[in-house]
Amino acid sequence: MSTDQLLSFIVIFLMMAAFIWGKYRHDVVAACSLLVAVAVGIVPFEKAFSGFSDDIVIIVGSALVVSAGIARSGIVNVAVQRFFPNLTTLQTQLALLMISVAVLSAFIKNIGALAIMMPMAFQFAKRAGVPVSRYLMPMAFAALLGGLMTQIGTSPNIVVSRLRHEITGQSFTMFDFTPVGAILTVVGIVFLILFYWLVPARANQNPSIEEALEQSAYSSDATVIPGSSTIGKTLRELLKPGEGEVAASAIIRGENRLAPLPDVKILEGDTVLMEGTPGGLDHVVSSGGLKLSGKPIRHFTGDADDIRAIEAIVANDSRVAGLSARALSLFHSYGINLLAVGRQGQKLGQKLSEVVLQPGDVVVIQGDSRTLPHSLQDLGLLPLAQREISLGRPRKAVLPVLILAAAMAATAAGAVPVATAFFAAAVAMVLLKAIPLADAYRALDGSILVMLAALIPVSDSLRTTGGSELIAGWLGAAASGMPAFGAIALILLTAMAVTPFLNNAATVLVMAPIAASFAETLGYRPEAFLMAVAIGAGCDFLTPIGHQCNTLVFGPGGYRFSDYPRLGLPLSFIIVVASIPALMLFWPLR
Repeated sequence: MSTDQLLSFIVIFLMMAAFIWGKYRHDVVAACSLLVAVAVGIVPFEKAFSGFSDDIVIIVGSALVVSAGIARSGIVNVAVQRFFPNLTTLQTQLALLMISVAVLSAFIKNIGALAIMMPMAFQFAKRAGVPVSRYLMPMAFAALLGGLMTQIGTSPNIVVSRLRHEITGQSFTMFDFTPVGAILTVVGIVFLILFYWLVPARANQNPSIEEALEQSAYSSDATVIPGSSTIGKTLRELLKPGEGEVAASAIIRGENRLAPLPDVKILEGDTVLMEGTPGGLDHVVSSGGLKLSGKPIRHFTGDADDIRAIEAIVANDSRVAGLSARALSLFHSYGINLLAVGRQGQKLGQKLSEVVLQPGDVVVIQGDSRTLPHSLQDLGLLPLAQREISLGRPRKAVLPVLILAAAMAATAAGAVPVATAFFAAAVAMVLLKAIPLADAYRALDGSILVMLAALIPVSDSLRTTGGSELIAGWLGAAASGMPAFGAIALILLTAMAVTPFLNNAATVLVMAPIAASFAETLGYRPEAFLMAVAIGAGCDFLTPIGHQCNTLVFGPGGYRFSDYPRLGLPLSFIIVVASIPALMLFWPLR
């Protein structure tokens, strides 16, 4: 073993130990590891920051933006309410999510399948009242398993097919992977459904101000307009999209004020007084086709995307204190609408236009983004932390899904590389205004991207110093005297162990020739051994860095590095145990 190889092993070992220790944040550990690797000479100066341009960083960052665009569209909430209204238990929700993402992963890039389904996981988590961490890691693992089922499902399958052609003159076909892959997917999903509780209940480690403010309660009112899907439905059905975060305080029907009984039928022209979180109110209003109080500002500004809603506090010396929105004539005087009012410790049972504002009230004001700051200043309203409020803002529901579908179709056809397709989809989301630019930047988890970019050259040092070839030599010596099933198991386990430090395609390139050589030495056909390499390279369940699907859920799930082996280690053991007989059955050794 050379000095560089020894140093590479030491740096990677210390880095993994620091990740598991968990005292310092993941991006700090990764950055320090990169600096150490550069200092000891195993990563050249000119390669130190090569990770920032790596495709994996682009794919993960773009997928975060695309997923945020789909979540913001509201289409996921509509789909959940329409197709799965009674799916409320965690296990049934988890089963649906994992089966869906596994099937999608067989035919499209698994990170794309995961990005599509992640917003639905957040909706289900809210409905079940459990942390989203219970869903995201099992979904990421299901995406990896689903990719095993077809030739195009994951990169290792494509690479090993090419290598088989070079070795035997015949490539694997599209569905040669399906028998073994389907067995492993079913076994893995069953395990995840039964043992999802091994995943710790975590919260996002980097919660934003927006998430903290989202729990604030507001009072608002909305009118049932002609053609609304709510007409004829009960109040209970109207409020259902709010997922328990919205309650009605009254229904105004003409001159009458009706009690908010759950079975009251909603009629055209009714005004419903509601209280709830901004997100919950928005879901109710958008799902029911209701009209919030106020004038349609977009008709006066000419561009709906210039409209924004922000939160502000009524100051002690504010001009609005002691007056109602009707008395102030906010729209005619300032061109703004009052969408909601929050008052600590009190429920407001009046229409917004009649609520007398008091110092300390939190209001949601809608207006033209170019004039809104001046209006707030004139009225003595103090804006809260900057965040986008979707309440009262028109959204493009289907567009984000069409953008992602186009990107997936382009990659499936082989017309565009995955990184380019995802980056183009993220840019299209912004250009076509499916997501505001500020929201797109907020969706990018900087700590995850820095961690990935720093780790790529550190992990690659295992290859550049010859450490991977050294491992291959040890492996050859250990497997030479083993029976067939033992050699297959060793190949599979080694591929699983190496994948976090080489990317999965590189693992196949290193391991597949060794596997074929084993088979030839033992007098066996190479297919089962090559399949074992592909399975091992496609099944990294032990770290958040071995596959971009694991990385994608790391931040939103609030996971720690050590959380992955808690669920991933037993799953890896089950995959190994199930793989060996399945490989020997469908790919006979002689």
